[in-house]
Amino acid sequence: TVLSQLRQRNRPDISSRILGQMARANVDVNIYHLNSVVSSFERVGQWQQAMSLFAEMPERNVCPDVISYGAVLSACEKVGQWQHALGLFAEMPLRRVSPDVISCNAAVSACEKGGQWQQALSLIAEMPLWRVCPDVITWNATVSACEKGGQWQQALHLFAEMPQRMACQDVISYSAAVSACKKGGQWQWALSLLSEMSQRRISPNAISWNATISACGNGDQWQRALNLLAEMPQRKVCPNVISYSAAVSACEKVGRWRHALIIFSDMSQEKICPEIITWSAAVSACAKGNQWQRALNLFSEMHPRKLCPNEISYGAAVSACEKGGQWQHSLKLVADMLSRKFCPGAMSYGAAMSACEKGKQWKHALRLFADMLERKVCPDVINWSAGVSACEKGSQWQQALDLFTEMPLQRLSPDAIIYSAVVISCDKGGQWQQALSFFGEMLLRRIIPDVISYSVAVSACQKGGQWEQALSLFAQMPRREVCPNVICWTSLLGACEKGGQWQLALRLFADMPDREVSPSVISYSVAVSACDEGSQWQHAVSLCAEMSMYLSTMTFSHKW
Repeated sequence: TVLSQLRQRNRPDISSRILGQMARANVDVNIYHLNSVVSSFERVGQWQQAMSLFAEMPERNVCPDVISYGAVLSACEKVGQWQHALGLFAEMPLRRVSPDVISCNAAVSACEKGGQWQQALSLIAEMPLWRVCPDVITWNATVSACEKGGQWQQALHLFAEMPQRMACQDVISYSAAVSACKKGGQWQWALSLLSEMSQRRISPNAISWNATISACGNGDQWQRALNLLAEMPQRKVCPNVISYSAAVSACEKVGRWRHALIIFSDMSQEKICPEIITWSAAVSACAKGNQWQRALNLFSEMHPRKLCPNEISYGAAVSACEKGGQWQHSLKLVADMLSRKFCPGAMSYGAAMSACEKGKQWKHALRLFADMLERKVCPDVINWSAGVSACEKGSQWQQALDLFTEMPLQRLSPDAIIYSAVVISCDKGGQWQQALSFFGEMLLRRIIPDVISYSVAVSACQKGGQWEQALSLFAQMPRREVCPNVICWTSLLGACEKGGQWQLALRLFADMPDREVSPSVISYSVAVSACDEGSQWQHAVSLCAEMSMYLSTMTFSHKW
């Protein structure tokens, strides 16, 4: 009786001393005494002491029973020691101890904690063989195990099956199901389940609301997410830091930086201290909204608030630098990450490389790329793209080719951006044949070139005097739904003029206004050169007069 009262009062220290005094006084210590003390340790989360006392039972000539196993299993499960819990559960049949619903629930809950969704499904399926009927706790733990294991469809299937198995769904069941919807991007189902709870007079808790807000955020339904956050106090549920963080993240995903900052400031008014995840989402929202200065200001505010930025925070700040072309700042942030023993991920490296590429700092970009490889960070297509583009900006066509040719060795396929950068690099380096070769490779790989790629390819034809190929490429563009711009038209004019096709060049020049393309100064210059080649001096004079008017108009519009 004394041990039982101490168990209820969570005093395993006194219970353990009494047990020792009983042994010294030669008082028989039986299974009931030991179970009571093991249960005391379980209630306060002292799993090691519970395990130790459980292991002593055979030495005291006491055989552990189903209650002993249930208590020690629960002690391990509560503190996340799922391997120990499952090991003990597997031991029960060997000791000829039949599991009951408590020990089964503890084992299934251990599977949930350890993300062992398959083992949880196996256990719930085997329970009828032991003549144990799964209760709502069993079903909830199994649904949650599937949800945590990313098996959202299986989780929802089990949730739907509960009423047929005489297990009445409660708020925990619904919360697990809504969390499964969040993982699966099923925001409509999450809203439906939240509504269904109210219809069944089950009051959603903060977990249910938070999971629904996150589900809407993952589905880019930021307005619904904000409406849910506003609705929580009306339903007598106080939003917590997770609620606000989920709402800020919902805004961040779609670049709604103003709304993200409003929610962020609301947290201070509600005396809720933002966590690192909230700060990171707010910084990222500003970065996505091209508010790089705001993003960096937010990031710098974290240190005075005694918040240590993590990899995600740094990644968001580096991304903000990339948006603002702040390559020096991006390099400083990467260096700061490394000094704090954080290893920048592919995204952080990619953003810093892009910042350097925009700032025409190709050497820095390539150093970052080399650092990635040295630190065994696997580059993705974005990193390769930033590296090749940096070489292109720095007119380093040979290094661009070196990077490009290495991609297949890393089992990565170049995309349209990388091909375009390589084609431009070759064209800038006077390697018109290689530029056309890579452009042809794009078409063979069924990668649709954009207007920039076509313009560069036509320019390469111009440099190589391949006017017929230039015409052929130009003719392809409408079929591929690519509209030629003034650069493309001018390169085609130059190719025809260089190839001695002055009449064709002048016809094409005359077609430009009909195609809603305004000739540039370079277009006029090429047309005048075509006139010179064809001895069309009168036409040349007329074009010079037009060009003069064009330049006057441009000057006036700039002044205005």
